[in-house]
Amino acid sequence: MSTVDDPAVDEVASADDAPLVGKDHKAEDAYNQAHPDAYRQFIPQTDEGDQQLKLRSELTANDLLREVGAVLRMSEAEAAALGDLPDDPDEDQTMIINMGPQHPSTHGVLRLMLELQGEKVLRCKPIIGYLHTGMEKTAEQLTYLQGGTNVTRMDYLSPLTNELAFSMATERLLGIDGEIPERAVWIRMLLAELNRMSSHLLFMATNGMDLGAVSMMIYGWREREEVLRFFQEVTGLRMNHNYIRPGGLAADLPPGWRDGVLHILDLLPGRLDEYDTLMTGQPIWRERLQGVGVITPSEALALGATGPILRSTGVEWDLRRDLPYLRYDELDFDIVVGGYGDCFDRYAIRLAEIRESMRLVAQILERMPAGDYRIQDKKVTPPPRARIDESMEALIHHFKIFTEGFKVPEGEAYVGIEGPRGETGCYIASDGSATPYRMHMRDPSFTNIQCLPHMMRGGLVADAVAVISSVDPVLGGVDR
Repeated sequence: MSTVDDPAVDEVASADDAPLVGKDHKAEDAYNQAHPDAYRQFIPQTDEGDQQLKLRSELTANDLLREVGAVLRMSEAEAAALGDLPDDPDEDQTMIINMGPQHPSTHGVLRLMLELQGEKVLRCKPIIGYLHTGMEKTAEQLTYLQGGTNVTRMDYLSPLTNELAFSMATERLLGIDGEIPERAVWIRMLLAELNRMSSHLLFMATNGMDLGAVSMMIYGWREREEVLRFFQEVTGLRMNHNYIRPGGLAADLPPGWRDGVLHILDLLPGRLDEYDTLMTGQPIWRERLQGVGVITPSEALALGATGPILRSTGVEWDLRRDLPYLRYDELDFDIVVGGYGDCFDRYAIRLAEIRESMRLVAQILERMPAGDYRIQDKKVTPPPRARIDESMEALIHHFKIFTEGFKVPEGEAYVGIEGPRGETGCYIASDGSATPYRMHMRDPSFTNIQCLPHMMRGGLVADAVAVISSVDPVLGGVDR
């Protein structure tokens, strides 16, 4: 019951024959028409405050600047001009609807508020926060050894990328980033590229499903299973591995791992050709994607977009080549770019990147060195399991590492790497203890989602699903 100080509401609430919910519907409807404002007090409202999309009649130049223009460095006049449509619709000609957060095609608990004029999208505003897990705050209570179990669950479609960024940031703080054994470095690259392939394969599956190519969901998932099966053999888990750790890896590659990788490399080329037949060359597929969700290079750069979204605009930027890490500068691969910045470019880039990752994996197989899989520093890595049964010192060392963790010198570090969706970065501030003082992940899904209003503006509501799918957001990384 409302507590608003309103005589009309009080009168309705106190009347014995008040037409409230659950009573005579005809009387209720009649009262609603006569007293719309009074009855509105009894309806539960969802209000996200300033994050929510305002009615057109309430819009000011400043509101439009915040919604659309501020990040693009527009003036108030330029942002206000964005609100002027050729026919300048009245509010009774437009409608604000919710898409999500319970929606199969928003790729998670993402809520979009859309202002529509007929089937045309005038404005769009993403609203996030429904999945918020507080993982970055949780990191302050976990040791650096335990941190891998936390970050791997953020972007759960590229868990190894999260682990790699976190481990490299920790190693930079420890001052051991140049001491990681070569075998561990090359295994990290192998797993990162396989993870890129598995993530893009799932994109192929969901992107096809979103646009009506239902069979693609089965095919993309089928190929991704082959990669996850290999991950399970190596790490013991299909997802959320905690395999890449500060100092190296949790374990060495198992016997027969090379055959598992070769099986994937032999299987995928023919399957990717089938994807081209099913989707790339199909007129219906092209009509649904070409010219839809266009974003310009200047907009993408101003919005901080990275990965396939930025490269679809023609900007040739990939951290593996432009700010190389691990041993990527020793490998031969191409940066795939588009030219139109539309949904089709973003689809085609990811399909081509699977093939490029296969090239990289083949080179890594040829050059995989022997040696240790983790640094032999007793302060950072636990002793071999067999030593625990033979040495009391090894048992104590093992116990202290896993209960107290290792202390990291004071300082701060940031490491950014090229994930499947763009730049995945980890910032850690250390106060000298065994747990981070602060940790922040730069997740590409969080940054890329703010491109949606610019991609959808002026498009059709039927294309909204195609645009969301082309961004490939993972809400676990957005609401981390």
